[in-house]
Amino acid sequence: MSKRSPLFYVGDKYKLVDELKEHFPNNIRKFVEPFVGGGSAFMNVEAESYILNDIDTNVIQLHKMLCKCSHHKEAFIIDLINKAASYELSCSYVADNIPHELKQNYPKTYFAEYNREGFNRMRAEYNLASRRNPRILYLLLIYGFNRMLRFNGQNNFNVPVGNVDFNRNVVDALNDYFEIVSNRIIQWSSMDFRAFMDGLDLNNDDLVYLDPPYLITFSEYNKLWNETTERELLTILDELNRNNIKFAISNVTHYKGRINTIFLQWAQQYNIHNVHSNYISYHDNTIKQFNEVLVTNY
Repeated sequence: MSKRSPLFYVGDKYKLVDELKEHFPNNIRKFVEPFVGGGSAFMNVEAESYILNDIDTNVIQLHKMLCKCSHHKEAFIIDLINKAASYELSCSYVADNIPHELKQNYPKTYFAEYNREGFNRMRAEYNLASRRNPRILYLLLIYGFNRMLRFNGQNNFNVPVGNVDFNRNVVDALNDYFEIVSNRIIQWSSMDFRAFMDGLDLNNDDLVYLDPPYLITFSEYNKLWNETTERELLTILDELNRNNIKFAISNVTHYKGRINTIFLQWAQQYNIHNVHSNYISYHDNTIKQFNEVLVTNY
């Protein structure tokens, strides 16, 4: 069974990665991700080493912090629990301390009602800090709405409280991540995908896996993606193919009546594999009927 990233990305690939891996090479020297996101893909793929990138510096900061803490994981989890307690946040991993009356009055949202004041205080202190603590950022992610990482134009974290807390699933995901990364050779970077790809030194034993923003869907991270970036990415993949470098790219071809004709036309020259998608939009957290594919050049 695949392992899920402790960053809990909405729409990440942990439910699909076993299916995707059926189309990956058996032996991979370098596993490369220009859009690593939460990391559920690299966590579930065996390779000799990993080169992982995301343009979101906060995402990479969290990954680096978690990797650094993988060798003293118990102390890290205890520290998170203590920090949550200092803001009077619930922690169902330790105990169920939500008042019965609150559960009766807010049967579906009692975590949010209980944690709102402490969450808002934690968020305000994080945003005002001259040197922001990535552990607090991780707690904001865990207690925030849909476990999103979102910042406004002033680079302030602006996600509201969510109806979630620090529970067994969080600890299990952290322990899985710690176990995986503690035994791997990983190189992290936070760059635009074009600069990242330009600096790689790859051969035919490597695999570049890409899960870019989807041109025709409406996720938060799609705001910086357009037809120009889509075409530039596909041009880079054509260059990889000419250099005999293996790639696999996930993308959505049909969504709510929209069609990604740019990607569909480009993909005809390669191998197209239909996959069962679990895409969820933060605007509407219901699963939509649409078509997701994996395209490979091998």
